[in-house]
Amino acid sequence: MHISEKLAEARKNNKATFSFEFFPPKTAQGVQNLYDRMDRMHGLGPSFVDVTWGAGGRMSHLTCEMIKVAQSAYGLETCMHLTCTDMERSKIDEALSAAYAAGCTNILALRGDPPRDKERWEATQGGFRYARDLVKYIRDRYGDHFDIGVAGYSEGCDDQEDVDLLIEHLKEKVDAGATFVVTQMFYDVDIFIDWVAKCRKRGITVPVIPGIMPIHTYAAFLRRANWTRCRIPPEWMEALEPVKNDDAAVREVGKGLIATMCRRLLEAGILHLHFYTMNLAQATRMVLEELNLLPDLEAPLEKPLPWRQSLGLNRRDENVRPIFWRNRNRSYVARTQDWDEFPNGRWGDSRSPAFGELDAYGIGLKGTNEQNRKLWGEPRSVRDVAQLFVRYCEGELASLPWSEAAITREADSIRGDLVALNRRGLLTVNSQPAVDGAPSADPVVGWGPRNGYVYQKQYLEVLVSPELIAELLTRVERDPDLTYYAVTRSGDLKTNAPGEGPNAVTWGVFPGKEIVQPTIVETVSFLAWRDEFYRLGEDWAKCYPSNHPSRYVIEDLMDSWYLVNIVHNDFHQTHGVFPLFDGLEVKDMDKTYDESIMNGDHKDAHADASFTATAAPNGVKN
Repeated sequence: MHISEKLAEARKNNKATFSFEFFPPKTAQGVQNLYDRMDRMHGLGPSFVDVTWGAGGRMSHLTCEMIKVAQSAYGLETCMHLTCTDMERSKIDEALSAAYAAGCTNILALRGDPPRDKERWEATQGGFRYARDLVKYIRDRYGDHFDIGVAGYSEGCDDQEDVDLLIEHLKEKVDAGATFVVTQMFYDVDIFIDWVAKCRKRGITVPVIPGIMPIHTYAAFLRRANWTRCRIPPEWMEALEPVKNDDAAVREVGKGLIATMCRRLLEAGILHLHFYTMNLAQATRMVLEELNLLPDLEAPLEKPLPWRQSLGLNRRDENVRPIFWRNRNRSYVARTQDWDEFPNGRWGDSRSPAFGELDAYGIGLKGTNEQNRKLWGEPRSVRDVAQLFVRYCEGELASLPWSEAAITREADSIRGDLVALNRRGLLTVNSQPAVDGAPSADPVVGWGPRNGYVYQKQYLEVLVSPELIAELLTRVERDPDLTYYAVTRSGDLKTNAPGEGPNAVTWGVFPGKEIVQPTIVETVSFLAWRDEFYRLGEDWAKCYPSNHPSRYVIEDLMDSWYLVNIVHNDFHQTHGVFPLFDGLEVKDMDKTYDESIMNGDHKDAHADASFTATAAPNGVKN
C-alpha cells in the first residue's frame, strides 16, 4: 500500500501514526539480530518501515534483501531508500526491479551523501545529477506503481545553507512526481513548523513527515546534531548536561524532551512521526509509550488471518498455509515464494518443486554456535533435552530450534498438558487448542473481521521415541476422530489420512463471507516440513564439537525418533489428544552419552537406553 494512502487514511480518521527507519548492519549476525528486532518491533504497530541505502550502492544487495524479508516474511509495509550518489543507471534499474519483485511499492528517492573519499558530490557518468531526475525516471518507468518520497531540509543541508533555495528544489522534486516528503532530523519545533508553512505557501501540498531522532546517549545526541547542523534548544542542553554520564538517565530525560516535541507536532496537525531508530528499539519504544501510541498489549493488533500475512508480490491474497510453519513464518515464505502458481496452485503438485535443497532457502538455525550453546546449555541426556522443552512451555525459554519466538497465550489452556508430556520424554514441537466458536475479536485466538466466529481442531506435533511409536499409533488408530502423520528422518512415513488432500484445522465464519479455512494439514507440506525439522535438529547438534555429549544425544534423537502430528477432528473436544499418551514415558531418560563417547559407540547409544512404553491402567478411548 502506498505511504501517501496510509497517511490520508490516518488523517481521515484523525489518528496519529508512526514509522521506523533501519540501516543494513555490517555483519551477518548483525543482520539476523536486526531481523529479530524488526520482527519484534512489528508488534509496536508501525505504518511502514524504511531501509537506508549506502553511498554508491555499497550495501545495495543487503538493502534489497532486507526490503524483501521485511515485506514478504514479516508482513511489514516497506519503503526502500535509493540514492543517485555514485550510482550507474544499471544499478538503479536493478534496485527498482528488486523492490518491485519484493512487493515494495514505496521508494525514498535521494541524491545522497558523497562517498567518504570525495569532498564534494559528483554525478556518475550515465547516472543522475539531482534527486528530481531520479524521481522523474522512476515515474516514467513505473508509472504509479511506486509512491515516491523525497527529502526535506528545514535547516539546510551539508552543501546548501539557503533554506529558501532548498524549498525551491523540493518543489521541483514534487512537480517531478514525488508524493510525500521525509525530513532530516531536527530538535527545534518552531523552526520546523515555520518551514512547513513556507512549503505550503510555495504550493507543496504533499504530506510532510518529520524525521525524529530519539536520544540514546549524550555523545551520540551531540554528534548527530552537529553532523546535521540542527539547532539544539538551550533548555535541552540544560536538561541533559547534568546527567550526561548516565546513559539510563539520558534516555529517560531524552524521552521526555522528544515526547514533548512530538506532542507539539501532533497539535500542529502533523499526524505522522518517522523515527530514526539507529537499529535500536528501547529509546523509540520509550517515546511511543510516553505518547501513548503503542497498541494495548491486552488487545493485540487486529489480525486478518491467524498467521501473519505476507505483503510480498502476489502474496497479499494468500489465505491458506500448512500449520507446520506457524512458528517459522520467514522460512515458510522463503520456501514457497517461487511456486509456479500462487495462490491458485495451492492444492496441486505444481508447488512441490519449490521445496528443493534446503540450503537454497537459508532457513537453517539462527544465531552463532556460541549463542545457541548459551541459550540451550549442554544437554547430556534425553531428560536434559526434555527439560529445555518444559522450560519453553512454561515461558522460561525464549525459543527452541523449531520455534523462533516464545510460546504464546494461546497455549495457556493446554500448557499443563504440554509440560506433562515433555517431562515424560514426549517432546512437543507445535500445538494448538481446540476452539469452538470463539468471537473473532477474542484477544487470544481471534482473527478476521469483527462479528464473526472462529474454530480450531486440536493439533499436536511431537517427537516420539521409536520404542513408543507402535503403542501410540495403535491407540490413535482406535479413534475414528483422529488423523495422524508419523515420519522418520529417513522417510519412514506412517499415516491414516484418507488421502493426500488438505485437512482444515482452522476456519472462520463471518458476516457476508464464505467460510475461510486458513490453516491446513496435508501430506506434501508435512514431508517438506520433515526435511526442515530434521535439518534444524542437525544444525543444533553441530553447535557442539564432534565429540561432545550434547552432539550425540541430539543426533540420536534426529536419527531415530519419529516426528508425529495428530489432529482431533472433533473441534468440540478440548483435550481429546492428550489421553492418547496416558502411561507412555521414555525410560532411562537420565542415561548420559558420556560413556558411549568414551567407548566410541555413540551411534548405538539409543539402542542401549532401554526405552519402554507402559499402557495406561484404564486404557484409552475405544
